[in-house]
Amino acid sequence: MSDPTPRHLLEVDDLTPAELSQVLELAQDHALHRVLEGRGAALLFEKPSARTRHSTEMAVVQLGGHPVYVRPDEVGIDERETAEDLARVLAQYHAAICARVYDHTVLERMAGTGAVPVVNLLSDQAHPLQAVADLLTLLEAGGLDGRTLAWVGDFSNVARSLSLAAALTGMGVRVAAPEGYGPTDDDLARVRGLGGSIEVSDDPATAVAGVDAVSTDAWYSMGQEAEASERRPLFEPYRVDAALMGRAHPDAVFLHCLPAHRGEEVTDEVLDGPASRVWPQAANRLHAARGVLAWLLGVRPRSDEEDLA
Repeated sequence: MSDPTPRHLLEVDDLTPAELSQVLELAQDHALHRVLEGRGAALLFEKPSARTRHSTEMAVVQLGGHPVYVRPDEVGIDERETAEDLARVLAQYHAAICARVYDHTVLERMAGTGAVPVVNLLSDQAHPLQAVADLLTLLEAGGLDGRTLAWVGDFSNVARSLSLAAALTGMGVRVAAPEGYGPTDDDLARVRGLGGSIEVSDDPATAVAGVDAVSTDAWYSMGQEAEASERRPLFEPYRVDAALMGRAHPDAVFLHCLPAHRGEEVTDEVLDGPASRVWPQAANRLHAARGVLAWLLGVRPRSDEEDLA
């Protein structure tokens, strides 16, 4: 029987700061909470992804469940049946629906059925599991509260989720983006509404000065390839190279959600250099997915259980 009032994770600020802290604690707890024992999780992928598929499938396995990967042509969202009807059907077989979609409203409609927890594996608006993985990586690199991160480049779905996550955890954010590619007024209001600090400029050198972490993403993502020739000259000044990283704090780390376009948004010397945490960051995608799924299915950190004992 499904939870009558399931929680969802469509964006990272669906969680309160205390709830996000619990998710991070669960993600760091490598004990196997087999909350999915004998249960399934539907993984819908309108957009393919290596990291997201592998990390989420293995998270389900580590929780004792069985992941079922579903291609778009197998379900035909809003073609063969509505997103709502599909969610209701899948909820008859699975304990959770995890979906990577083009249109964020598809996730909202699935969640609106109230059938089982819905997890956003990426939409045009948000990438919350990446944000949780980024926080885990930054925790391993020295902590969160009071630290500052610079986002360099397109303020994408990844940047939006990371900025919201930073606001929930006491980190400040600086954004350097070309005109027209920075956060919207709504983005700024949303981050500041959570108590977060976010500064925006078009100068990457200023944004990076003294920060504890630098993060970037591809200049054009899947589905934006036709814009590549237009975007490249605009984003050239936003490449993260050794000189730019040299303006950050000496112990600053470099993050990238991958795949990286080497030589475009980041140089080899940074991606493969001593400040890079991209491979632990990729590993943390698994831990983030496991922590989120466990939390949505009712597992709470051992420390909270001990406090209640």
